Amino acid sequence: MVWSPLAWLSGRFSPDVGIDLGTANTLVSVRGRGIVVNEPSVVAINRIDQSILAIGSQAKTMVGRTPTHIVATRPLRDGVISDFDVTARMLSHFIHEALRRSGMAFGRPRVTVGTPSGATEVEKRAIFEATRSAGAREVHLIEEPIAAAIGAGLPIFESTGSIVVDIGGGTTEVAVCSMGGMVVSSSTRVAGDEIDLAIISYARQVHNIQIGEASAEQIKIAGGSAFPLEDEHDVVLSGRDLSTSLPKIVNVTTVELRDAISGAVSSILDTVVKTMENTPAELIPDIMTQGIALAGGGANLPGLDRRMSQETKFPVYRAESPLTCVVRGCAEALTETRALAPEMGRAYAGRR
Repeated sequence: MVWSPLAWLSGRFSPDVGIDLGTANTLVSVRGRGIVVNEPSVVAINRIDQSILAIGSQAKTMVGRTPTHIVATRPLRDGVISDFDVTARMLSHFIHEALRRSGMAFGRPRVTVGTPSGATEVEKRAIFEATRSAGAREVHLIEEPIAAAIGAGLPIFESTGSIVVDIGGGTTEVAVCSMGGMVVSSSTRVAGDEIDLAIISYARQVHNIQIGEASAEQIKIAGGSAFPLEDEHDVVLSGRDLSTSLPKIVNVTTVELRDAISGAVSSILDTVVKTMENTPAELIPDIMTQGIALAGGGANLPGLDRRMSQETKFPVYRAESPLTCVVRGCAEALTETRALAPEMGRAYAGRR
């Protein structure tokens, strides 16, 4: 290979970037600048010429509101890529935007991306290729539970046991960590999106109202819960009456909403319980002392910590800023190479 001064400078001064490529949101952290991008993983596309009209927050406002030749889509489903080309273009936009906002536009970055622990080799390869196509000089993959544990400040490199439950939009990841790796892990494709779908189904079956995903998410934020609230209240549910096609508005209680989403919440809790059942007995006292850390956007569901503690008999707490745990862990992983699994390093880390 011919030595190039420009390539040498690009490698020496290019920034380190951590990316939480989520089903619902993509977060990008630049070393020394913190989190500089936090945008919905949504892309608006013109079907006629396949041009991209908007990415992120602007595209999300178009969901369900566009003419037939424009589609606002999420290129990831259940934590993995469903549309490679659109994902690569979305990643490229977010990486360039992160570098621009941080004033570090020179050079191609080293990037660490979180991947679901249950992702197949093909799915991991797709994430790697999409990131490299987006302009990364070097790409590393890290399993999301490890990244979440690092971002939550858990002592995963010690010989004690730590457990993290990362509830995202498309997947829930549960992992017991010790000595820098996962001792036991479980993954389910039941998470925030399934809770939204449960609210959509409830509106249709009980009130004969059709609502969209964006409305379901707003209702979840306004009145969703996993455990009885001190202040139960009403939430306005509005949409289209399926009988008359006219607008319809009803008031529903937080108790009704809790019942509506109980199936999805129970599936998440079952995954946590199954993981605990497979955890080595030697690590149980450590977890009893330290507690279960909740990370990801789903950790903000009111009462989830109390419900999980009731089901598992372990103390449960929300990590500080649970939504940003994975991206902070991804950024730290480039300086803490023990977090990057050796087999991933061999298969996926490389220079262009």
